[in-house]
Amino acid sequence: MHVLMVAAENDALPGAKVGGVADVVRDAPKALAEQGITVDVVIPDYGIHDLNRTHIGDVTVAFNAHPHVLTLFKVEQSQSNVTQIVISHPLFSNSGSVYCNDAPGRPFATDATKFALFNAAVCEALLQGVLKRPTALHLHDWHSACVAVLLKFEPRYQTLSNLNIAYTVHNIALQGIRPFKYDDSSLEAWFPSLSYDGQQLCDPRYPHCFNPMRSAINLANKVHLVSPTYSQEVLKPSNYEHGFFGGEGLEQDLKNAADKGKLVGILNGCEYPNSTDKKVSMDDLYSQAQDTLFNWMAKTPQLESGYYIAHQRLQQFMASPVKGPLVTSVGRLTEQKVLLLCQSIESSLVIDEVCKIVDEFNGRIIILGSGDEALEEAFTKAMARNANLLFLKGYGQGVGDLMYQLGDLFLMPSSFEPCGISQMLAMRAGQPCLVHSVGGLKDTVKHNDNGFSFNAGTLSKQADSLLKCLDETLTLHKEQPKQWQKIKANAKGARFSWTQVATDYISYLYQ
Repeated sequence: MHVLMVAAENDALPGAKVGGVADVVRDAPKALAEQGITVDVVIPDYGIHDLNRTHIGDVTVAFNAHPHVLTLFKVEQSQSNVTQIVISHPLFSNSGSVYCNDAPGRPFATDATKFALFNAAVCEALLQGVLKRPTALHLHDWHSACVAVLLKFEPRYQTLSNLNIAYTVHNIALQGIRPFKYDDSSLEAWFPSLSYDGQQLCDPRYPHCFNPMRSAINLANKVHLVSPTYSQEVLKPSNYEHGFFGGEGLEQDLKNAADKGKLVGILNGCEYPNSTDKKVSMDDLYSQAQDTLFNWMAKTPQLESGYYIAHQRLQQFMASPVKGPLVTSVGRLTEQKVLLLCQSIESSLVIDEVCKIVDEFNGRIIILGSGDEALEEAFTKAMARNANLLFLKGYGQGVGDLMYQLGDLFLMPSSFEPCGISQMLAMRAGQPCLVHSVGGLKDTVKHNDNGFSFNAGTLSKQADSLLKCLDETLTLHKEQPKQWQKIKANAKGARFSWTQVATDYISYLYQ
């Protein structure tokens, strides 16, 4: 069996990772290869120059009513049965990053055009034989959805129209919606001669708009959600007032897919390298955090207040040993991840109440992450108000790894979580997690067994439930050390293996 994966991200290559999808596209092919499957992975090259690559072919595609020449390269690497391929074009390298931020009035405009051209090149490369025809074509998120659209509706690719397509939804909140026409970033601007069925491709909320994710859901042979629980949650409409995030407008299409037997929930995996058991200390974490802070500070001539406060707080932490539990959190600062922590409660925010509870146990909180500017500001102000909170605005692999190893409790109160990787990394290091029992968090963290979880019907009740659970958890940590050690051991012993994921891919997505 031969599989071709098409994605926007791939952490097997430098500079091509933003989120968790990059980890999946890095790890899943290796696990498939171990079961005898040959896998090709293709992404745009984003102008990454430090790749040892070999030219494998050029393709010319008609795009925006002009011919465009794109170049395909095989990236040299040692992995057997997995071939890493990048496609090069000035449009992919102009931004210098994987994704671009467009003005609020034109969401996804730059990226949608970029990925539409990339998808067209994939289709043409398959037709020309530059890419080997696969047994199964595995598309990831909205960025690769136009491959399914072109194979279905472009007569030029009729010989490829019977390819078995598996489509993975990693984050249904991002759908890549653009107009059908009257915009230079629209389906008809990209492919002016395409005859398509608008009923299958339109957005259910904005019928004049093209929805790539909905298109792929409707056109694929199999639709994959990245955890069993999330695959059920998306069949229901979202209800923001009650703090429930479901199908985000695509629930009916997903329900139709489920009724046809083509919807599959398979939990993502985690790698479990052989442990070196190298002893690390809080001094190591503080030193790494300080070095990382200095690197962030040096990027701009003016010192940001958030970095200044963080450095002062770090000095305070270094001057006095932590007496109670260390609560950690690592992840992108988005509403998905921290909406609950930013809810108002009396005259403060939930994050302030979290700090108070942790302080009652003489504990500290370290949060590592960046993202939405308003949320970054909210956490910077919370750090200024709470002497036991250190907020590190950014991401540093070394700091994150040490936080997983040294933390006593990992906090992950996501409002929705398709799968989640942070909780798996914390558990792998033996750090129990306190999570909102949704999506992949519900599938990985079992309350009072290998971690702790909460849930409730509205945002305010979810906030109350989070605080109650935190207080009970830290009480258990303090008063029942044997029980805590058992939960800690269960967290460390939990396994979400890529071997099982690969087996399920072969059985449920590719056959």
